[in-house]
Amino acid sequence: MNDPLTSHARKLADAMSAGFPDPALGPIEPAVIREAAAAGAQARPRRELPRVHDRSVPGPSGAPDVPVRIYEPVADPGAPPPVVVFFHGGGWVLCGLDTHDGLCRELAFLTGAVVVSVDYRLAPEHRFPSAAEDAYAVLSWVSAHAPRLGWDPGRLAVAGDSSGGNLAAAVTLMARDRGGPGIAAQLLAYPVLDHRMETGSYTTYARGFFHTTAHMRWYWEQYLGAAGDGAHPYASPGLAPDLAGLPPAVVLLPECDPLRDDALAYAQRLEAAGAAPRVRVWPGMFHGFLGLCGVLPEAGEALTDAAHALRDVLAAGAGRS
Repeated sequence: MNDPLTSHARKLADAMSAGFPDPALGPIEPAVIREAAAAGAQARPRRELPRVHDRSVPGPSGAPDVPVRIYEPVADPGAPPPVVVFFHGGGWVLCGLDTHDGLCRELAFLTGAVVVSVDYRLAPEHRFPSAAEDAYAVLSWVSAHAPRLGWDPGRLAVAGDSSGGNLAAAVTLMARDRGGPGIAAQLLAYPVLDHRMETGSYTTYARGFFHTTAHMRWYWEQYLGAAGDGAHPYASPGLAPDLAGLPPAVVLLPECDPLRDDALAYAQRLEAAGAAPRVRVWPGMFHGFLGLCGVLPEAGEALTDAAHALRDVLAAGAGRS
């Protein structure tokens, strides 16, 4: 049987899998898998930008402040630039500002937007809805402070990969349900959307493509705990009964990903609801491949393609604020 991954992607997926704990082989501790994720991101190339700085913004009521990293791609933009609030992947358990630093730098450069990367609270120490509420708190802060910071609040987007895509989708629902902030676009890269994991790709790509169905099940267990409500729309946006009123979506998917079919179904529902999704599936790629920009050619191509699509949506919204 032919391998659906490209030869380069296969070598990288196997190398990454060799150094990454697999819950199908026995119990794993969050600290161990976090160390593996951090080590894998250390040697990635990164783009220099005019200004990158860290700060904290107020968290949800009663919660700590949320650290963020702000990427400004133009030293003197003239007109207020758009702003993208970015949520990193890692199954709500792994990763942070440093692991996704290179990706955020590229996203800022390719879109011309200020990117605000969010270091939300991680599970299992902080279970659902902590990450989602942190995400919404930062989104609200960015919207409220954008004019003072010289950013365009009328061209505010959200973006994320994997569990970060889950949070990006969740905050679009939260903003709609809570009466704001206004979101002009959403970029969802292989998002987690349904805790049930019942679609065909969870079987077809269950093992052998780096991110496994067993990994995804373990992540859900950490995020929800024994009593968590996985069916809540802010946990599983794919189960939201109504997707009306959501912003245009750019959806980026690898072919060989357990999560693929859930995302395709979500995109179909977004289209039916009028959110005008733009969907592209990248053949021969695996979950998490965007993190290989500079190493895997298709990763750079995919990020460029999606970032330009997001840029175009945001450009169409210029002058509305």
